[in-house]
Amino acid sequence: MAKHYILVRHKITDYAQWKPSFDEHGSVRKEASSKGGYILRNVDDPNEVMILLEVEDLMKVRQLLQSEDLKEAMQRSGVVEQPDVYILEEADQPPA
Repeated sequence: MAKHYILVRHKITDYAQWKPSFDEHGSVRKEASSKGGYILRNVDDPNEVMILLEVEDLMKVRQLLQSEDLKEAMQRSGVVEQPDVYILEEADQPPA
C-alpha cells in the first residue's frame, strides 16, 4: 500500500510568530491521521514555508483542510496568502 502525504506551501509574515501556532495545532493534525513530517524553509525567503506530512486517512485530512478551525488558525498565525496544498501518493523511492 502506497504512503500518502500532504504538502502545503505558505507565505507567512514571520516564522517566529507562525511556528508556535503550528505547534499548538499538533493534536488536531494527529487526529486527522498525521504521522509527522518536515517543515522546510526557502533559503532565499525564510518566510516561505513548506510542510510535508505523512498521513494515513485521506478523508480525515481532506476534512481538516476544509475546516474553519484550520482557516482561523492560519489567519491568527500570520499566513498571508492562500496556501498551495497537494495531496500526494508515494510513487517511488530512488536510492540517490
